[in-house]
Amino acid sequence: MKTQPVARRMTAAEQLRAEKKVRRLVQLLVGLVGYGTSLTFLVESSLGASSWNILTEGISLRTGLTFGWTTNLIAVAVLVFWIPLRELPGLGTVLNVLLVGLSADLAANFLPLPHSFAQQLAYYAVGLLMLTFSDAVYLGARFGSGPRDGLMTGAVRVSGKPIWLVRAAIEIVVLAIGWLLGGTVGFGTVLIAFAMGPLVQFFLRFTTVRLDGDERPRWSAERTAKGVA
Repeated sequence: MKTQPVARRMTAAEQLRAEKKVRRLVQLLVGLVGYGTSLTFLVESSLGASSWNILTEGISLRTGLTFGWTTNLIAVAVLVFWIPLRELPGLGTVLNVLLVGLSADLAANFLPLPHSFAQQLAYYAVGLLMLTFSDAVYLGARFGSGPRDGLMTGAVRVSGKPIWLVRAAIEIVVLAIGWLLGGTVGFGTVLIAFAMGPLVQFFLRFTTVRLDGDERPRWSAERTAKGVA
């Protein structure tokens, strides 16, 4: 079995002092912009966005705010739930709040609408892969989780359950709330809810940056998630 270091938890100061800063910062920015862009692909596909997108759409419909602004406001609200989980914020946490919604709004201005079912499927496939890969890319930079992913990593650490199970549970709860608020649910939404955890767990194997001081036991994606601040 392939061996990898087990990522340790770091405070914001430790994240900034850690080596490979340039590579990690570039990886963080690419991951966050890719994450925001992927949300637009999924929304424009009309085949079912992520659970968080459904919640965002529902709140946006109720408040009249843009999709991007609603995304950012939800991110701020979710940070409250970090308190009992004792999740550690970082630069990635702040930039997640600032860049994901902005990237989604900017992508919406340039991405043409699909005009056939084949194009919708292509948008959905690109969106799903970009969403899960970008999530792992920015988490792997180890500058701290974004608000939504902090729920996942904190719950994984506290409960000891695997990433895929915790992520699926969170996605289903958020999906239900978004649907009740009027968000549009498609068959693709259910697929994302169950595929998000396993795909992020898989991509983390290749995107987590190794740092001095990491433990050296055999690879465990669940333990890596516990170590991502």
